[in-house]
Amino acid sequence: MYTKQILLLVVVFFLLIPIDVEAQCAMCRAVLESESSGKAAEGINNGIVYLMAVPYVLVAGLFYFIYKKMRA
Repeated sequence: MYTKQILLLVVVFFLLIPIDVEAQCAMCRAVLESESSGKAAEGINNGIVYLMAVPYVLVAGLFYFIYKKMRA
């Protein structure tokens, strides 16, 4: 009983610790660090959000379609 609780506590602990990672490729990092206005960084961030949101919208549409078919 206690092993499951300890395991859950350890997993939650590791999920709450912030990890500092370097996620850009060398070319992207060089471009973003050399530009002072921040427009390229804003564009990169918007592109990442767009690429992240599309699969969620597609999956939500699929679940909505399945829900409507099951209700009919």
